[in-house]
Amino acid sequence: MLQKFFILCSGADAELLNTCSKGEQNKYSGIGATVFFTAVMAFIASTYALFTVFDNVYTAVFFGIIWGLLIFNLDRFIVSTIKKRDNIGQEFLQAAPRIILAVIIAIVISKPLEMKIFEKEINQVLLEQKNELTLANKDQLALQYTPKIEQLNQDIALLKAEVLTKEAETNALYDIYINEAEGTAGTKLLGKGPVYAEKREKHDAALAELQELKIATSDKITGLESQIATLDIEYAEVVKNSQPIIDGFDGLMARITALDELPWLPSFFIFLLFLAIETSPIIAKLLAPKGEYDIKLEEEESVLSTWVEQKLAQRKLIASTDSEINQKIYEDLKGEEELYGYKKKKAEELLRLQADSFHNIQTKGLK
Repeated sequence: MLQKFFILCSGADAELLNTCSKGEQNKYSGIGATVFFTAVMAFIASTYALFTVFDNVYTAVFFGIIWGLLIFNLDRFIVSTIKKRDNIGQEFLQAAPRIILAVIIAIVISKPLEMKIFEKEINQVLLEQKNELTLANKDQLALQYTPKIEQLNQDIALLKAEVLTKEAETNALYDIYINEAEGTAGTKLLGKGPVYAEKREKHDAALAELQELKIATSDKITGLESQIATLDIEYAEVVKNSQPIIDGFDGLMARITALDELPWLPSFFIFLLFLAIETSPIIAKLLAPKGEYDIKLEEEESVLSTWVEQKLAQRKLIASTDSEINQKIYEDLKGEEELYGYKKKKAEELLRLQADSFHNIQTKGLK
């Protein structure tokens, strides 16, 4: 039962193959098994490849079945149509389109399986790329907020500098009136005289201004710091919202790019493996020697070709004979006087009818 199924897969004529030896039947069942398992491998590989694209098992399996059946039918057709000849070049020429297609399929199918085999290494490469993207994203977003924050910090620094300047002025006035009271500067009179009182008033006025300035500056600094805090929150929110995009940077194209950064030799050998699998039915048929089945099939085709040629020759001979017979009959009819007179009479009647019809039409036109 299994052998019959594999013979069906090989595309061979089962009835003709039943008349051949067991060895010939085993050979074609082996070719059919190669065709079948190549289609199975194509189904598995394409299903995984499509799963990485659609991320849905049912969709991937559905299109994987279609792809497997396509490869199965294509291999079965090519294997069954390759005729064993004495010229290996003609056989290879027949198989050339399938070999080219096998190279393309091997490239397409091997990539997803390479990504599965080297999944850990690819994840490591992707993690490094994500970290780099995260840092680059933060730096890029910071360019939108840093200038504003720096300007606000400069404004705060200017306000604080203004307070410090006012404090220095107030402290200087304090030192002046203290020195005046001690008699170490100014009038150099010990005690609290009029000059001391004047300088004390200036200091007290400056101190009051300093207190007002501190209160006003504190309110301004609080407002500016609030703006800075708001910008920091906005920046953190933007970074947070953009992070899922970076975290999702692990699609098919990203993984292929990451795979290209790994050493090429393992990927190349995997490609060769799939190329061998894809071309195995063709190679099996090309390497198989010309056997009993091929000879009988060639004989049947030769019988059919000879029969067709005979039929064509018969049709040509019949057509030629009919032409000669008809020619002879018409030659004989030329000498028949009675037939000539009859045709002449009919021709005269036809001419009279045509002339009468033309006369009637012209007469009606004149009326």
